[in-house]
Amino acid sequence: MRHVDFAPLYRSTVGFDRLFSLLDSQTVADNSQTYPPYNIERTGENAYRVTLAVAGFGEEELSIEARENVLTVKGEKAEAQESDQYETLYRGIAGRAFERRFQLAEYVEVKGAVLKNGLLHIDLQRVIPEAMKPRRIAITTPDNINEKQIEANAA
Repeated sequence: MRHVDFAPLYRSTVGFDRLFSLLDSQTVADNSQTYPPYNIERTGENAYRVTLAVAGFGEEELSIEARENVLTVKGEKAEAQESDQYETLYRGIAGRAFERRFQLAEYVEVKGAVLKNGLLHIDLQRVIPEAMKPRRIAITTPDNINEKQIEANAA
């Protein structure tokens, strides 16, 4: 994949530094881990759900943290004590520690998480502040305006 130079855009835009940094980081080949597998779903106009397959992990072995537009999910198995009752001949169920990060858009908040049947469901909601929502501007005619003039004493 080719690298895109955003330097010319930095000269003519203000406040888009974070956007260009995100775009620049996405063009780099992603060699990150693929465990655990996950889905990202839209469940409503401003609602989303991230589902991770975390079979074998309990609630106490998982942690979810949202900080500065990054959602981080970590899983770490407790040290398994060797039992004298059985011997593992083949281990095919992954139980390794993981850390998965998701970039969140602005105003996206974590609403809750549920662990059910080996799937961790994290519900997200985009909450747009009132100041950022579109508003309707009334159009007035000169007849509707109470004209007031400011008089100044010219000295």
